[in-house]
Amino acid sequence: MKKIGLLPLIILAIILGIVAGNVFSEGLVRVFITFNSVFSQFLGFMIPLIIIGLVTPAIADIGDGAGKMLVATVLIAYFDTVLAGLIGYGTGSLLFPDMIANTKGFATEKAVELAPYFEIKIPAMIDVMSALVFSFMIGLGIIYTNAVTLHNIFDEFQDIISKVIAKVIIPLLPIYIFGIFTNMTYTGQAYRILLVFAQIILVIVVLHFFILIYEFVIAGGMTHRNPFRLLWRMLPAYLTALGTSSSAATIPVTLDRTKKNGVSDDVAGFTIPLCATIHMPGSMMKITCCALTVCLMNGMPHDFPLFLNFMLLLAVCMVAGPGVPGGAVMAALGPLASVLGFNSDMQALIIALYIAMDSFGTACNVTSDGAIAIVIDKLFHRKLR
Repeated sequence: MKKIGLLPLIILAIILGIVAGNVFSEGLVRVFITFNSVFSQFLGFMIPLIIIGLVTPAIADIGDGAGKMLVATVLIAYFDTVLAGLIGYGTGSLLFPDMIANTKGFATEKAVELAPYFEIKIPAMIDVMSALVFSFMIGLGIIYTNAVTLHNIFDEFQDIISKVIAKVIIPLLPIYIFGIFTNMTYTGQAYRILLVFAQIILVIVVLHFFILIYEFVIAGGMTHRNPFRLLWRMLPAYLTALGTSSSAATIPVTLDRTKKNGVSDDVAGFTIPLCATIHMPGSMMKITCCALTVCLMNGMPHDFPLFLNFMLLLAVCMVAGPGVPGGAVMAALGPLASVLGFNSDMQALIIALYIAMDSFGTACNVTSDGAIAIVIDKLFHRKLR
């Protein structure tokens, strides 16, 4: 996987799944459905543990460092992330229903829905919301009591969870997605889904650029500078993230370009690493659009209050995103299941689609961090050079 990369494997799994769904016998298709049934149970068991293992130390690591600057940065990053989700939801509500309606002719159904040969139940030890509340309580408790021992324990727990994700979940994802698309092709659903999401991806790419433009227009307006020049200077960070799909790996470039935009060294050094962890507007918009599409295609509830609840929770859960393989989408599995009611097949679709566009979301995230740094620099009376 290290040699090939996760994205090519996911694409290969989708292609092979479509081919297999057309040539495999019912018995062979059920073998992969059985694997997916067991894997989805394990994934459901892991989701609360992922939240506890990743969100708790992420909150604890923020610390109480720079006081007002920390609070301002966190609040701006949080609300900008939610705003990006609202833009995705608003755009999707206007455009996606017609896109989906135009593909109904590609849908076919078979008389019998295939079932696994056997099932293994692996219930989660705690539900998603309880895991999130627990993570906040412990994370904030570590900060305010300076509980070094407990901090170390959760750092070690984070290492364990990260290893499980990297060594078990991520390597098995291509097989899981292969099984999903094999089943969908066999039952006649795959072609319509691929046609719908080909259109949705184009909308998402355009929205990424729209998000960057409005962020730098705000930053430029506050500092009386040309927003497009500010954005242009961030281009190397955007291209680096596009190539690496990693917020962490892009931090040195983002930091350098932010300073080139005149942000003082201390503000840039504080905001850029912090925002790489907590500010993910591109990822939020992308997951929201994909989730809305799945809801529309399956006739599920997708009203604004429901999605607002989803986005507010997702913005918190994604604090853990940059620290794990697969990024924000792994942390998003909890809200997708608990708020929107997504089953394992729907979650697998979101994972596949997210990874297919991962670099664009990451590039949007890190580039927009430069806009927040400019705003924080202005708010705290740092003179731009």
